[in-house]
Amino acid sequence: MLEGICEISHCVDGSRCIISKDGESCKCAAGYFGDLCNQDVMMNVVCGKDYITISVNKDFFEYYNVPHESVHLSNPDCQAKKKVIAGVVYYTVRTQTEKSEICSGQSVETNITHIVHSLVLVSEAQVYKNIVREPVIKIEYKCAYPYIRSVSLPFPVLPLLSEKVLRVDEQDVKVEMSVYKDEGYTEVFSSIPTMHFRDRVFVQVSVTWPADFFNLRVDECWATQTPKPNDTSSLSHTLLLNGCADDETVSFLTESVQNPNGTEAQEGENGVASTVRFSFEMFRFVMEPHELYLHCAVYLCIRDLEDSCVPECKSIIKREAARNESPQGILSYGPIKIEVPERPKYDVLLMVVLPVAVAWILALFLLILIALAKAIHKRLPPESP
Repeated sequence: MLEGICEISHCVDGSRCIISKDGESCKCAAGYFGDLCNQDVMMNVVCGKDYITISVNKDFFEYYNVPHESVHLSNPDCQAKKKVIAGVVYYTVRTQTEKSEICSGQSVETNITHIVHSLVLVSEAQVYKNIVREPVIKIEYKCAYPYIRSVSLPFPVLPLLSEKVLRVDEQDVKVEMSVYKDEGYTEVFSSIPTMHFRDRVFVQVSVTWPADFFNLRVDECWATQTPKPNDTSSLSHTLLLNGCADDETVSFLTESVQNPNGTEAQEGENGVASTVRFSFEMFRFVMEPHELYLHCAVYLCIRDLEDSCVPECKSIIKREAARNESPQGILSYGPIKIEVPERPKYDVLLMVVLPVAVAWILALFLLILIALAKAIHKRLPPESP
């Protein structure tokens, strides 16, 4: 929990500053610091597959005159390091999950559903001669992981989203791709999506951590019949190329949002924010199986730099000119199944039965004509000699 001492005469915003019951002192609400409690604590915790990372911006520690050498976990050997992320300096501690007990000094909690790692980032008391004037900082954080058990299921367990951790300038960046049921992007599919012809498929690719540091550009998206993005043995279809629509049904969905610096951006448009949203009409390949996998190659741009992350899609020449940067990662999602309507069986049968029936009718008609001709011939009188 992040708390700081503030001057009571400046404590006017109850959402940021909390006055004690006796009215003699005040403290900043969690997430704020400074004499006016008007500075935000920029902090991020990443619960990775095999590591846990906490990053807190340097300004918070410098306000309390805490050098990074005195910041560590409960075990002083698990020391914080300085790291620059998108031009901002952070005090960071990266802990392997298998060593969390050593760094935290406490056992990992387990129950029937989760494994919980609890850690504490602390600062050493700043001693001047024989006195201490600055508070000791203590930040508690946890990471909960599903408890994995081996079970036998009659069907495969498939992820509902695609997640990938990219490495950019020594920083781990988490990017996710998911498919939604509606154009408002309010309900994600909770099972394998099943579509019909011309249904809209709503795709979202976004940076989930760290927030507000990177803009995301989706360079290329394509569909295949197999989970492997570069499988040449299966059919494929391109949706996005060089950041622009390469399928006539593709459209980007935009929404005006307010950036932290007060400027307005179009969330969802390619390259202008940390989230890209687009949709396309469902299709199927000419050969079975009637399902497809989506693959998207992405590139991350640090915000506030001169180099634009937005692709040029206004002319054919610009669209065909590939960017110099290589994609930094590929995300895959699937399968997405298509429900192909079956033609009624009697339609097929009629195509076979109808010609046979016509032949039988014609044959019966000829037999009748022959029988009539014979009967008439018998009844005719014999010719005179």
